[in-house]
Amino acid sequence: MIEVTNVSKRYSSDEMIVKGVSFSVKPGMIYGLLGPNGAGKTTLMQMMATLLKPTEGTIKICGKNALEDTLEIHKLIGFLTTEVKLDPLSTPNKLYDFFADLYDLPKEDHENRKYMDFARFGILPFADKRIVDLSTGMKQKISICISLIHNPPVIIFDEPTNGLDILTSKQVTDYLKELAKDGRTIIMSTHIFSLAESLCDEIGVLVDGRIVASGSVRELCELTGKESFEDAFFDLYTKNHKEG
Repeated sequence: MIEVTNVSKRYSSDEMIVKGVSFSVKPGMIYGLLGPNGAGKTTLMQMMATLLKPTEGTIKICGKNALEDTLEIHKLIGFLTTEVKLDPLSTPNKLYDFFADLYDLPKEDHENRKYMDFARFGILPFADKRIVDLSTGMKQKISICISLIHNPPVIIFDEPTNGLDILTSKQVTDYLKELAKDGRTIIMSTHIFSLAESLCDEIGVLVDGRIVASGSVRELCELTGKESFEDAFFDLYTKNHKEG
């Protein structure tokens, strides 16, 4: 369970990036934050992952306060962002083993999980290749495996398919659906309409740091009186975005 209550983030006295955001995500649900670049999606995700502290408001993960129980939160979440940089001279095998040791996972368990994860994403043939020699899609799939190495109940993905080809994107989205069916709590950010529409149970439309509407695709279309989700989004954006 994720609970975000009246969360704001200010970087300077006159720059509020996230403004009074509230929402909750239940186990088995995929919640999407949809908005253009600069809407505050990444800042919000980083606060949920405890990388940034909210200026105001509270964030709870499985009942734990993100400000007070930071180490416990780290055990409960898997966090993936396109800004994560893998050691270019290491290999998928070495990186996976390093993080397994970091989480103090039993060797037999993590070896079995590594084989299954690498097989699922087609990483096995590249397991001993240097990261620097791998494609963007392969690096993303390795990052996903490492982010979820400790089998966390809560998954926070910032733009999970950003820069990926069609086939890799399909692998990633299918995996997220499986994780949700398994009861994980998933929140993801995206600016891609089709991804939000096909994957998310509920969507929060983020405009200028605020969630201006939240609900299923059908509910957002009904709210705006639009037939397509894309038209519904642009209607909400136009009515809520302020220039300057």
